[in-house]
Amino acid sequence: MNIDNVIDRIESGWKHALASEFDKKYFEELKSTLSIEKRTSIIFPSEKEIFSAFNLTPFNDVKVIIIGQDPYHGEGQANGLCFSVSESMSHPPSLKNIFKEIQKDLKIPYPKSGNLESWAKQGVLLLNASLTVRKDEANSHSNYGWQIFTDEAIKQLSFKKKGLIFLLWGSFAKKKIKFINRENHQILTTGHPSPLSANRGYWFGNGHFRKTNELLISLNKEPIDWRIE
Repeated sequence: MNIDNVIDRIESGWKHALASEFDKKYFEELKSTLSIEKRTSIIFPSEKEIFSAFNLTPFNDVKVIIIGQDPYHGEGQANGLCFSVSESMSHPPSLKNIFKEIQKDLKIPYPKSGNLESWAKQGVLLLNASLTVRKDEANSHSNYGWQIFTDEAIKQLSFKKKGLIFLLWGSFAKKKIKFINRENHQILTTGHPSPLSANRGYWFGNGHFRKTNELLISLNKEPIDWRIE
């Protein structure tokens, strides 16, 4: 795996914001580790999709940030966006609960596709803390240095922009609060959409999708069309 090939094609705003990270020791070690592992293991998502969250949501267009933990580790699922799956793939449990909440919150029909690209193109940064994973091994790349990189992405957004809406779902995402300037940005928190959390009453009824649009309108920004075709 040669990440340098895709780094060169990262959206220009993000490339500028994160430029200092690419030459740091941890990132060089990350690239080396992935290159070695690629020889013996299958890694998701595909090389060209590793930075999809950044490429589909340019730095200057970010309005909303949703933070996940790491990509789906099943064959053909991951497409570089947190909670999203590639076209024609069945919906994982957390994604099902996200769609159920939208259905309840906004009366939007449950969709066939689980691909969230349309959200990303409207300014919803769908950022996983780790951008790669080994096949069938959840969190297998969590200690590779990705989280240093994605934490810096959050810091850059917090420092350089105003009026962003951060949706932090579950204890892992809530830990990112320390990187966010609460005076300049809005933060909505709730439980994780996984069945374990949702079935205990920590997800359903959070109203985040409606509240996000209400906040966007109050900031004179275009609301998100949460519908998936």
